[in-house]
Amino acid sequence: QVQLVESGGGLVQPGGSLRLSCAASGFRFSSYRMSWYRQAPGKERELVAHITGAGDSTNYGDSMKGRFTISRDNAKNTVYLQMNSLKPEDTAMYYCNIGVSWGGWGQGTQVTVSS
Repeated sequence: QVQLVESGGGLVQPGGSLRLSCAASGFRFSSYRMSWYRQAPGKERELVAHITGAGDSTNYGDSMKGRFTISRDNAKNTVYLQMNSLKPEDTAMYYCNIGVSWGGWGQGTQVTVSS
């Protein structure tokens, strides 16, 4: 069955960095665009970034451009989200997702940006 397992979240100070990972199984990973979403308490779910199946094209939400980088390793069935220059407003649960439309497969990993 389809499974997405996120990891790499944690507590980081403002200006710090984190790299999230998402291990995928149960489907032909390289054939699907992958995305990251986030949701903060009391706020709507937000598309963070997405990447094509081949990894040759990416897109980002406006507030993430220049700070976040999405990438993938199709040999490892893993998608990554490198987050730099983190801000308190980046605090949220981050979810890996198949495709661009929200599907709700992963359990998420918590990112907290605080001093």
